[in-house]
Amino acid sequence: MKSLKKSLLSAAVASVFAVSGAQAAGLTDDKVKIGVLADMGGVYADICGPGCVTAVKMAVEDFGGTVLGKPIEVVSADDQNKPDIGSAKVREWVESQGVDAVTGLVASSVTGAVTKVLTDNKKIALISTSASHAFTTKACSPYNAHWTYNVVALANGTVKPMVDAGKKKWFFITADYAFGHALEKVASGVIKNNGGEVVGAVRAPLGTTDCASYVLQAQSSGADVVALANAGADFVNSLKTSAEFGLTEMVDVAGLLVFTHNAKALDPNIAGGMKLTTGFYWDMDDQTREWSARFKERHGSIPAMGQAGAYSMTMHYLNAIKEAGTDDADTVMKVMKKNKPNDFFARNAYLRNDGRMVHDMYQVRIKKADERKSEDDIFAIEKVIPGDQAFGPMMAQCDFK
Repeated sequence: MKSLKKSLLSAAVASVFAVSGAQAAGLTDDKVKIGVLADMGGVYADICGPGCVTAVKMAVEDFGGTVLGKPIEVVSADDQNKPDIGSAKVREWVESQGVDAVTGLVASSVTGAVTKVLTDNKKIALISTSASHAFTTKACSPYNAHWTYNVVALANGTVKPMVDAGKKKWFFITADYAFGHALEKVASGVIKNNGGEVVGAVRAPLGTTDCASYVLQAQSSGADVVALANAGADFVNSLKTSAEFGLTEMVDVAGLLVFTHNAKALDPNIAGGMKLTTGFYWDMDDQTREWSARFKERHGSIPAMGQAGAYSMTMHYLNAIKEAGTDDADTVMKVMKKNKPNDFFARNAYLRNDGRMVHDMYQVRIKKADERKSEDDIFAIEKVIPGDQAFGPMMAQCDFK
């Protein structure tokens, strides 16, 4: 009996020391520090920007403001959509200011530069708003978590149904940087694999305000569909110009990445009826409406999908730290991949070993003016796209176990 008691006591002491050791290892700088990096005042400010800062702060507050008995801090910066500025800020954060993870991350060119810095320093990238699928393919990393959507899901959700419906000839107006290139490439593959063809493409610099020459080229291309492989203010400007030149009356114009803020800014007589793919919509059910109402009260507008995603992934990250007993990146990532996200945003969701968060996506239609019950009543959900159908398969070289 004495031997049994001694063994039990030894086991208990060992367990206490193991937990204490894990927690001690996790007390980096006596806090958890999250950086929010995004375009805060440019063409992409509305789709993440200050709204992502609001969403992350809401997550921290809802979590209780502390984890493992230590405070959670949030810092933010404007990357101006420039990779050199973004990577320099993140290097300063992780090397001098004790930042443990970075979220936001909008322009894919910036995210590409930033994830290299984070991987080199074994810190986690919580990618909420970038579209390129590179971060779980050719630029995959054991420290990347890509949450909200990507170009593969957009192409599978929007392009394939249109090609299947007989829209075979496509022309692209593409944002001339990593995101636009990736979206055009993936969408072109979907078109060709389903019996369609790409009859032409033009590339417009980020922030282009005069889209007339691009629209005129599209108009003379003989395409059935003109695909806008851009986003934010670039999408709004190119669609408005398409309408002014009569292109929307001649062919289908497909927005391949349309956020609620951008759809809301458009005349429903121009945009009404357009179908697109999104990872989130505020008016899906009681859960989404409740969170979105709180967000709007704080931020002044309904959330874009990247902002909702920033909240969701921040909560998942903090819960993983709590369970792991440490903020060590390798340990936390394992817990994040072990546990399935399940909240107002993440439906039928899991985080794959490559860092891709697979979840339901939604094919929606922009409502016409006479369908809208309020200024925020923008989308009608037409179809739920299961995550395994929306996102591409995992590459063997990115299977970080």
